[in-house]
Amino acid sequence: MEKTTLLIEGMSCASCSLGLEKALRDQRGIREASVNFAAGKAYLSYDPEVISRDDILEVVKETGFEGFFEGSLEDQAGPLAEAIFEIEGMSCASCARGLEETLKNEAGVIEASVNFAAEKAAVKYNRNETDPATISGLVESAGYRVVSGGKDDKDKEGAITAPGGEKEALDRDEAAISRAAGKMWFAAVFAGVIMILMMIHMFVAPIPYYFEISLVLAFPAIFIAGYQTHRGTLLALKRGSANMDTLITLGSVPPYLLSVLSFWFPLTTFVEMAASIMALHLVGRFLETKSKGRASQAIKKLLALEAKTARIMEAGTEREIPVEELQPGQIMIIRPGEKIPTDGIVVSGRSSIDESMATGESMPIEKKEGDEVIGATINRQGALQVRATRVGKDTFLAQVIKMVEQCQGSKVPIQEFADRVTGYFVPVVILIALASFTSWLLFPDFHSSIVAFFNPPWANLDVPTITLAFMAATAVLVISCPCALGLATPTALMVGSGMGAEKGILIRSGEAIQTMKDIKIIAFDKTGTLTRGKPQVTDVIPVNGYDKNELLYYAAGVEVVSEHPLGAAVAEKASQEGIKPGQVNEFSSVTGQGVEGSIEGKNVLVGSRRLIEGREIDMDGAGSRMEKLEGEGKTAILAAVDGRLAGIVAVADTIKDETAAAVAELEKMGFRTAMITGDNWTTANAIARQVGISKVLAEVLPEGKVDEIKRLQDQYDMVAMVGDGINDAPALKQANVGIAIGTGTDVAIEAADITLVRGDLGAVVSAIKLSQATFGKIRQNYFWAWFYNSIAIPVAFLGLLHPIIGAGAMAASSLNVVLNSLRLRKVNLDPGFKLQREA
Repeated sequence: MEKTTLLIEGMSCASCSLGLEKALRDQRGIREASVNFAAGKAYLSYDPEVISRDDILEVVKETGFEGFFEGSLEDQAGPLAEAIFEIEGMSCASCARGLEETLKNEAGVIEASVNFAAEKAAVKYNRNETDPATISGLVESAGYRVVSGGKDDKDKEGAITAPGGEKEALDRDEAAISRAAGKMWFAAVFAGVIMILMMIHMFVAPIPYYFEISLVLAFPAIFIAGYQTHRGTLLALKRGSANMDTLITLGSVPPYLLSVLSFWFPLTTFVEMAASIMALHLVGRFLETKSKGRASQAIKKLLALEAKTARIMEAGTEREIPVEELQPGQIMIIRPGEKIPTDGIVVSGRSSIDESMATGESMPIEKKEGDEVIGATINRQGALQVRATRVGKDTFLAQVIKMVEQCQGSKVPIQEFADRVTGYFVPVVILIALASFTSWLLFPDFHSSIVAFFNPPWANLDVPTITLAFMAATAVLVISCPCALGLATPTALMVGSGMGAEKGILIRSGEAIQTMKDIKIIAFDKTGTLTRGKPQVTDVIPVNGYDKNELLYYAAGVEVVSEHPLGAAVAEKASQEGIKPGQVNEFSSVTGQGVEGSIEGKNVLVGSRRLIEGREIDMDGAGSRMEKLEGEGKTAILAAVDGRLAGIVAVADTIKDETAAAVAELEKMGFRTAMITGDNWTTANAIARQVGISKVLAEVLPEGKVDEIKRLQDQYDMVAMVGDGINDAPALKQANVGIAIGTGTDVAIEAADITLVRGDLGAVVSAIKLSQATFGKIRQNYFWAWFYNSIAIPVAFLGLLHPIIGAGAMAASSLNVVLNSLRLRKVNLDPGFKLQREA
């Protein structure tokens, strides 16, 4: 039997995973099959002589999904790639949804997500069936413009930033704001002149040829400033859909054309209304573009942090080169006050480094020879020589930017319903407008009585019924706002992910933000998460005639070749005492119990009580001493020489200063907490009491962590796991939300939904607060978007709203959603306790 893992694309719910699991299990040759919907993976045990890998992939395909064997994507028939495209020309959420559907229907495109607020499309595709150029062509043919991107993850530059980097990205945003401002002022000038002339004509003195002058002035406001809007309408009609542009076109062009017809027919003119609607629409567009720029400034800030040049040492001389030319292994010279050009390791010097851009922590961190440093951080004091380890797309900063973009390009489950509604929103609004027009013609007395009852200042029931009907229908069209629905999630994600990046909290996908609200219990791996991960010997207790030095001589002799942290602590203690460990032969490790070896011909065992008792060695009363040590939260290691107990070595891993306060705050926030550890129950319970953990899972072997998470899920349903992201990767993936802590520069951890650069537990509290605040803003945005449309459309239907006011309200609705998302920046994410830092 062989075990393998498949990456599965296309599952949309738990029913999909169950269906696929059943289809795989029914195949002859597959002994076990487990499909994890959250992870997007299938875990198989199969007989390769009965069923081939190609046959397995065919079963997956017949079930309706795409499958690829993990770890060997490049060798498969359909290697996956992902590319991010920056797109111009989308006017509302309906455009984004229409483009998304167009991309999804392309052969070879596995997944596509179009973010209207960020003006980006994230596309997963099969390289053997399509490529970025083809995808770009699809975008262009849909009537939009690809301004950058389209490089996939195999390209040298990657797909994390636009070609040209920071300056080009900033220039594009400035250009977009400038264009929006130009259109706004162009339309506002002409519409403003018309309104001034109208006031003079109505209240001061009649103006000769007023109507003709207004008609001429309105033309550039509606058809020149509004060209892009009308073009968007025509392109949408060409695709057989409708969008926000369609509503504005219907609200401005028909009134203008009807006004022109008044030259030949006795019709009411709406030229002032038509010009004002377009001008107000463009004012809203400008404010929205400017606000979206503020919402997406996190990536711009990150791009701006990059160092531009690096000073390297070559053949004993210093030379300055562009940072793009840096190669791994080159030695960089960094003087006080300078930015570190790229990630590396200190080879000479000592200094304090300001890492606030990476961790959000303001206190400088001391760095010495052998320590890692992060590119774009600032050297505060001493001169350093640093060997470059990561350059280009592999650097910490590049990975952070990529993760922020991934989060901003992802979708929160709550958004899926809104997206479906948005697809039908504009056609339904057009039908409501037609219904309003018809209703006014059929039941004029009913509508007139309602208008007379409320008597709004702009109401004039003396005009013909068809005029009132036309104004009511126009008001319905221009007040409806699909943009607010489309902006609700993306803008909150943009602000939230950016805030997180500034504080060293990296959220991989929007789904984790929504899932976090349902979490009932948070499980912590003990070593390196609740504790510092640096065990130290606290007690050395020899027995049976051995002295302290002899005990350390034998114990350290076998532990010095062990890779276990506890063994390293014993070896370190012997070194501190000036004891040279014995020379070990025939070394072996007993999984989960300890180690064994031969020193000077004597058999030496070092490990747990289970190991010693399993060899039927007399404990000689050591049991009570062990219990006392374990009751103090220490791990007691037994050593035996030639079948006789030599003593006990107690080791303790220091609990982090902030652990108890962080656990208390999480419990106060309504979460239960659990600790997963390989320690015995006595030691584990002692540590749990010290830090306030409410549930203990002890004597868990490394491979048993996943099963423990499954048990917690059976008991509590929704579980978050906090671990180191490498040793705990399977458990993080199994958890509903996986949080990798203390990752340093290694932030690209696929198993984690949330990655924390810092190692203190205060970052866990901040991450949860950020998730809750971001999802809270998303819900608020949807509430206001739905509330606005549910109130505004009926009011317009009844004729209680003038179309000009409707156009202004529509612009305000979109702006309100963006500004509400920006208010997220005022949320305090700091934990409710003061962190004590190590020097």
